[in-house]
Amino acid sequence: MIDEEAYRKYLESFHASNKTNYWLESQKELKKIQEKYTDRRPRLLLHVCCGPCAAWPLEFLQEHFDVTIMYNNSNIWPQSEYSKRLDTLKQLLELSGMNSIPIITTPYDNDAYNEKLAPYAEDPEGWTRCFLCYRLRMDEAYAYAEANGFDYFTTVMTISRQKNSRKLNEIGLELQEKYPAVRWFPCDFKKKGGQVRRDELVSQYCLYCQDYCGCIYSYYARHPEQKR
Repeated sequence: MIDEEAYRKYLESFHASNKTNYWLESQKELKKIQEKYTDRRPRLLLHVCCGPCAAWPLEFLQEHFDVTIMYNNSNIWPQSEYSKRLDTLKQLLELSGMNSIPIITTPYDNDAYNEKLAPYAEDPEGWTRCFLCYRLRMDEAYAYAEANGFDYFTTVMTISRQKNSRKLNEIGLELQEKYPAVRWFPCDFKKKGGQVRRDELVSQYCLYCQDYCGCIYSYYARHPEQKR
């Protein structure tokens, strides 16, 4: 059973007008970067969930950072879909001329993710189950960034209209406290035409676009007729 009252309050807060503009925050951070990194570009570890979501963020970020991609998405079900999204990401890099950007992958372990997400199986899409899923992947990637000397970390997930950019940035800032050697790069990649540019790049490179977020729960929410 979900907490209906808590969910109602969340929806009210989600649509509140007094929200931080994380696109403006990213521009402020870029100014700081220009002042600090005068002899090199800072190293950024970018969590990527799929090729389409990465298209515009990569185009934007590589102008300012030495980017490495982290593909750690064991939440994706089934494994064939996980592999298809990884292949699409590689296709994007090759066709866009960005194939020099390295990709770090982690072992696929959907069972471990499902154990953690299962208590929230009945949650609506875009609420606490999803927040936990964001955090698990971002935490794993952030830890890698600190262990390997990166200057910044961020995720492409804010490109999606279906994902809560405010929550993603809140998680990123909390993880910055946990991994203080690496700064969180604030982002809302859907803003300032980002979503439009994303769609243009997807069309240009004929990228495969999935019709559900990734986990088994989101799959059956999108395809209830296939639920056993």
